[in-house]
Amino acid sequence: MTDLALHALGEAALCCTLPAPVTLEQQQRLWQLAAALARRADVRDITPGMNNLTFGFDPLRTDPATLEAAVQGLWAAPARARALGRRVDIPVHYGGDDGPDLADVARHCGLSTDDVVRRHTAAEYVVYFIGFQPGFAYLGGLDESLHTPRRAEPRVAVPAGSVGIGGAQTGIYPLVTPGGWQLIGRTALPLFDPTAEPPTRLAPGDRVRFVAMPS
Repeated sequence: MTDLALHALGEAALCCTLPAPVTLEQQQRLWQLAAALARRADVRDITPGMNNLTFGFDPLRTDPATLEAAVQGLWAAPARARALGRRVDIPVHYGGDDGPDLADVARHCGLSTDDVVRRHTAAEYVVYFIGFQPGFAYLGGLDESLHTPRRAEPRVAVPAGSVGIGGAQTGIYPLVTPGGWQLIGRTALPLFDPTAEPPTRLAPGDRVRFVAMPS
């Protein structure tokens, strides 16, 4: 079992971290730990990340040493299989104005643009966590042949719905924001709605498939 390291974040929060690489098995164990911590009255808030989990606590009800011991005990418990979440299909228009970096990704990977689209849509991805901006899902499962470095010069404004590749990951920008990922397509499917419940379309553990739409 991978060792879990803990360190303090201020006086009322702890961060649990795991060594690289990021794997679905490690993410599932962090989700299991988050669920167990959520049942504790002395834990205030929990924020899962990629190979890490941060939680705040009530310093009037507990102390870091007590919580560290409790966390290590929970981490040592046997892993329980967790079923993955919903299947969500994301319709995407690839290339052109919707995916201005598709040709650059193809050149970097030594593939045709059609091959990039085929490989990107062939995989089933898993949402590892939501972060960066509301509704931004970090997805695991990108084909290694599509791994592409981020842009040397980030864009000032990435359009909402843009589908990008950044290193070993792929994801979707829910809102207009600066960003440095390689943009290969765009979806019209809204991923964040502050008036909805829940406001984010995707959640950790959901399975995602990209579906290429005709030009």
